[in-house]
Amino acid sequence: MKSLPRGMLLLALILAAINLRPGITSLAPLIERIATELALSRSLISLTTALPVLCMGLLAPFAPRLAVRLGLERTIALCLALIAGALLLRVLANASVILIGSAVLLGAAIAVAGPLLSGFIKRHFAGRMGSVVGWYSLSMAIGGAGGAVLTLPALRWLGDDWTFGLAIWALPALLALLLWLCLPNRVEAETGVAGAGLPWRNPRAWLISAFFAIQAGLFYALATWAVARYHEAGLSLMHSNSLFSVSMLMGLPSSFLLPWLAQRFQNRYVLLMGCGLLSAVSLAMITFQPTVLPDLWAVCIGFGLGGSFSLSLVLPLYEAGSPLAVSRWTAMMLCMGYSLACLTPVLTGLARDLAGSYQLPFMVLTALALVMTLLAWMMRKGPARSHAGG
Repeated sequence: MKSLPRGMLLLALILAAINLRPGITSLAPLIERIATELALSRSLISLTTALPVLCMGLLAPFAPRLAVRLGLERTIALCLALIAGALLLRVLANASVILIGSAVLLGAAIAVAGPLLSGFIKRHFAGRMGSVVGWYSLSMAIGGAGGAVLTLPALRWLGDDWTFGLAIWALPALLALLLWLCLPNRVEAETGVAGAGLPWRNPRAWLISAFFAIQAGLFYALATWAVARYHEAGLSLMHSNSLFSVSMLMGLPSSFLLPWLAQRFQNRYVLLMGCGLLSAVSLAMITFQPTVLPDLWAVCIGFGLGGSFSLSLVLPLYEAGSPLAVSRWTAMMLCMGYSLACLTPVLTGLARDLAGSYQLPFMVLTALALVMTLLAWMMRKGPARSHAGG
């Protein structure tokens, strides 16, 4: 099979990764408006975030099977086509059933693409996984931040129609799809380690999955309710949106820098503990003193959660040797992680409806950040460094 330039492979990875978050984060600046216009409760509107995350968890184990049947590259292209289709459906999202249905399709596509992109990294970039995962997680952060920051400006350009503001994010997915259709497809035989099931009996796999579940749950809870929390505390809607945008943007440097540092100094678990503590302190301030230095804590929570996410993506790469085996470790991590993480936006919204304020649910989020730090400490005796891949 003809070898492709590394630059083209990296560009394909970057373009695919950019499309894994905007369909979710683009809803955050508009969620109160959509809930009002469609007469939906907070717990019901939170399904637009929770259902994609649930699908990302439940369907992740099917990703390696599809790769064996269809080929890794072609399966990822199919996922990008589904992402584009789901986002284009949002032109009709004035009907709540279509809005929620598009969220389900989006989650299904992301569920399958995530584990396979990790296998793609293992296949083509085994010698420089740390730096490539840095580009991968940075690209996801760019997509997530773009959805949060650019949706409102796009809305003004599109005549203040929020359905078009959500649907416009199909364009980068279509661009990525064109490139992935140009990549040669490789069907990998299901033999040896690659043919084994998900690592359900491995205690480290459970630790990694639990860590991923908490950091993902915190991210999606904040992606759904951070703006509303700041606004409830007395900040203007514009200031609240800007704080959320800042936190998303701060995921960019941490997403790129921390995987590189983890590979360079072999200290990924120390960095994971640091990100957990930073997230816990920031959430405590957002919970109890949201108007005290809010810009500082928006920066810190963005850096902490962005770093936690990018470092968690590295972990399966150090646990398995083949691309398909890495996809299986990643599939379990995403399955358990997202299946649990989908609950946090819904439970946060429900707790807000019951308690009358966001302080109580945000106290629980702060406690979860402390648990995440403890899990990082428990994982510190990691696998042999020989898997680091240079």
